[in-house]
Amino acid sequence: MFFGAAAFISFVLSVYLWFVGQRETGLFVGLWVPSILSLGTLLLAGRE
Repeated sequence: MFFGAAAFISFVLSVYLWFVGQRETGLFVGLWVPSILSLGTLLLAGRE
């Protein structure tokens, strides 16, 4: 749940930054989404 929320917040922040004109920063933050989800998957899979 935590990783899904973090990825969602990152996505929303990325979209916000894109539309206020900070496109490069928005793209950078948008790259965090798959990284956060991958980290969550790795940590949760290692738990089992």
